[in-house]
Amino acid sequence: MRLYIAAVSAISRGLGVFAAILLFSAVLSVCHMVFVRYVLNQSTIWQTEYTAYAIVAATFLGSPWVLIVRGHVNVDLLQIAAARPVRLIMQLLSAFLSLVFVVLLAYAAWFYFEEAWVNDWTSETVWAVPLWMPALPMVVGTVMLALQYVAEIIRLSLDGSDEVSHTPQEAFEATSPQETRP
Repeated sequence: MRLYIAAVSAISRGLGVFAAILLFSAVLSVCHMVFVRYVLNQSTIWQTEYTAYAIVAATFLGSPWVLIVRGHVNVDLLQIAAARPVRLIMQLLSAFLSLVFVVLLAYAAWFYFEEAWVNDWTSETVWAVPLWMPALPMVVGTVMLALQYVAEIIRLSLDGSDEVSHTPQEAFEATSPQETRP
């Protein structure tokens, strides 16, 4: 079980890094668009659409990493006030209900991806991007988020721990393989 948690967490960290790269590329795309439009006085074709798709992809692909660092919106007033056993039950229930929602979202994303692929849908822009491309990060992100929720449920069940990594660095260190020194 711990191997599953470590493997899923490693993939989630990798997707988090990729999401950051996507956000950076979206910033570069906007800078390029501004330069082309206002300095060169030319029209742009792909920048706006790419930026929108990159930001949405980063949102979905980065969501499992955000779960690791406890960055998702969480109203925890009752959890903080509750005794430890009650808090654990509340966290397990919350994770399970979130898992159900994410699995339904993953199914809907897969259905949309499959339709876009089979019907060869493209965007209605000059660039005409095949719509399976921006739909794929939705599928990958929601499936990985579901797997990360399963890892979270297993971690809570095994450890009974509700320790939270308060910074991304602490979360990275907590899920990284530990070095062994002789």
